[in-house]
Amino acid sequence: MPHLGSTVHLRALAVAALRPRPVPVPRRATPAERVVIVSASIGAGHDGAARELERRLTAAGVTVDRFDLLDLLPARLGRTVRDGYHRMLVRAPWIYQRVYSSTERAGGGGPLARALLRTAENRMRDALPADTGAVVSTYPGASRVLGSLRLRGRLDAPVFTYLTDFSVHPLWVAEGVDVHLAAHAVPAAQARALGARDVRVGGPVADPRFCPADAERRRAARARFGLPADTPLALLVAGSWGVGPVRQVALELRDCGAAVPVVVCGRNEALAEQLRADGIEHAYGWVDDMPGLMHAADVLVQNAGGLTSLEAFAAGLPVASYRCIPGHGLTNAAALDEAGVAAWIRDPDQLKDVLGDLIDGPRGLLQREAGRALFAAAGAGPADEIARACRATGPVPIPRGLDRPPPPSGPAASAPGTASAPRGPRPAVRRLAASMVVACVVWAGAVGTAVATTGSGPGVIHAIGHTLDLDDDVHPGAPQQGHHS
Repeated sequence: MPHLGSTVHLRALAVAALRPRPVPVPRRATPAERVVIVSASIGAGHDGAARELERRLTAAGVTVDRFDLLDLLPARLGRTVRDGYHRMLVRAPWIYQRVYSSTERAGGGGPLARALLRTAENRMRDALPADTGAVVSTYPGASRVLGSLRLRGRLDAPVFTYLTDFSVHPLWVAEGVDVHLAAHAVPAAQARALGARDVRVGGPVADPRFCPADAERRRAARARFGLPADTPLALLVAGSWGVGPVRQVALELRDCGAAVPVVVCGRNEALAEQLRADGIEHAYGWVDDMPGLMHAADVLVQNAGGLTSLEAFAAGLPVASYRCIPGHGLTNAAALDEAGVAAWIRDPDQLKDVLGDLIDGPRGLLQREAGRALFAAAGAGPADEIARACRATGPVPIPRGLDRPPPPSGPAASAPGTASAPRGPRPAVRRLAASMVVACVVWAGAVGTAVATTGSGPGVIHAIGHTLDLDDDVHPGAPQQGHHS
């Protein structure tokens, strides 16, 4: 089977980088009824937000197309990036923390990240329908690609970034993006501080099935899942991949006595089996009826601060952040705590008291009200902002960075929204070189992670081969029907 360093894969990279690109047809900035949403199947929160935006826009009469940024990277590099990120979170989370912190200090990604995203620009531009009225990103890398296209005058439709997290990493704020949509004033302020040009607070998006439950619905949900009828229940979630110290937290929840743990492990079925072996009776893998499980619970305990937290707010469920994963897990916990919508438990000795206050105390009442207030503006929200921009009349100005040279003038200049002259051999060679460099770096990172987390030589070889087997169609990020965390 070909691996990242094999001749078969090198030929695939060469073909992807050197393939001639069609010159986009000039487009007019006229009203349209089509929105393109670009997400990424890294975890499931970005796709979940994209899916709900699609549902709302479709209900408003707008045609919606959705793309996965990882599918637009050449030579299946998207899958390599996804699998490498997953293994880093599972096997070496300290590496992820260092990467997250270093890119945060640097104000975004480095030259290698830019080279990787640059390989997707032509594919992205070619994939957009000619009648696209607006483009929406729910993933930082997609925002970078779309913002670059806007700055170069190759995209005349306005670009929106929907911030799926409560904390805003510099990668989220891409030059060239027209509007950043935030769920709350806290992430909006962070985006503005990072230089976002137009930030609007439109509230979160969540499936309408996530709604407060009355006593009858609560009883029915508990009976359906075989849960105790009257005992306080703490719903423990760890994203669609089931990452972080989930086993430790489940045992701490059980031993503190504040509530019976109900654990959702996502696609990590091995973790669910281990928890059941530990005596955690209510441990699940992938759950299709996540709204029902939230109706049955008294409090949500989470470690990443993603889409599941927003769904809990919509369901009227108080939220606690505890033993969060590195990087965005910690920064989201801080932002949610600052916004007053979730408690951040930093000390294990506080676990029992805080959970008790959230389940049956004044703190729980306040957080339920704060969480539901995010969804109070019925009929308004990010989808409405996007639909209005899609239907707007008149030309859409192309944003220009202050440090960028003006576009060329004279007969050789292209009109706004069109591509420049077809690329010659030198740009093609540069694309090939960039793809090769990125591939080598991703491969080296995978090897480093395997060496750091595998105890024997054969184990290292097996880990590398398993990570970089590009012919295997089964991977942690494979699309599945069901709940997205």
